[in-house]
Amino acid sequence: MQELDKGKIILKSPAKINLHLEVIGKRDDGYHELAMIMQNIDLSDYLEFEINNEGLIKLESDCNNLSLSSDNLIVKSANLLKKISNIDFGANIFLRKNIPIGAGLAGGSSNAAATLIGLNKLWNLNLDQKTLCSLASSLGSDIPFFINGGIQLCFGRGEILEKLDSNFEYGVILLKNPSLSVSTAETYKKYSNRFCHEYLTSKETIENIRKNLRNNGLKRLNIDNQHMTIKNDLQLVVENENASVKQALYLLSNLKNCLTFSMSGSGPTCFALFNDVETAKKELKVNYKLFKDKGYDSWVCTLLEKGITFI
Repeated sequence: MQELDKGKIILKSPAKINLHLEVIGKRDDGYHELAMIMQNIDLSDYLEFEINNEGLIKLESDCNNLSLSSDNLIVKSANLLKKISNIDFGANIFLRKNIPIGAGLAGGSSNAAATLIGLNKLWNLNLDQKTLCSLASSLGSDIPFFINGGIQLCFGRGEILEKLDSNFEYGVILLKNPSLSVSTAETYKKYSNRFCHEYLTSKETIENIRKNLRNNGLKRLNIDNQHMTIKNDLQLVVENENASVKQALYLLSNLKNCLTFSMSGSGPTCFALFNDVETAKKELKVNYKLFKDKGYDSWVCTLLEKGITFI
């Protein structure tokens, strides 16, 4: 093993939105078969890593609402990497939290992937992308996406990834009620109970849906077509159960220059796309007080070509 990096490593750990989320059906392994387009956005947490010689994983954060114990995905990721690498060193990790928790933006998954990437460098493990993706998949369904990030097709339960060659320059407005969080597991369970009455058996059905998304997914998001649509099957459940989500979608739909709007992931964060970030900023400036009065936090973001980055 090479000499260890004695300095501090800092990574930018961005959120994601779903530009497509289709639940094909439930699988006999307990997961759901999905077809998604995931896109990183420039709303990011920051993770700082330093070596410690005690062999311990120590996590601290500026977020008081976050568990820092063994159930945290950062700690789980660090412990898994330490175990498979069989090293004696530990790490001091500090998380600066900006991505809201339980928001459908996958901040925890992003942090987990950033931990794998950061400690791989800090501990000079030299694990390749394939290995990191495999470890990520064992930790959670959304985590493999963040190893490379950007914009990708995500199939299976989220671990089958295909990079998309696209660089959208849309601006994004996010709306989230800070007092509302949604359980992803519970949302999938409710969706399954309502819409997935049998287990998937047809591989042909799965492949046809994947092929359709490969061929048409980006076309649906192309402004030149003058008609943008975003599908999120989970929105059928969450919007009906949460007046706050329904209201957020309504507010976004009425914005002057909104191209399209949707909920991200299992919610409750909702977003709208605009021609560019300047248009999004102008719309937020005009509507900021309205959003605040209705109980929402709001952000303007850009779409990112890359995911987790060293800074």
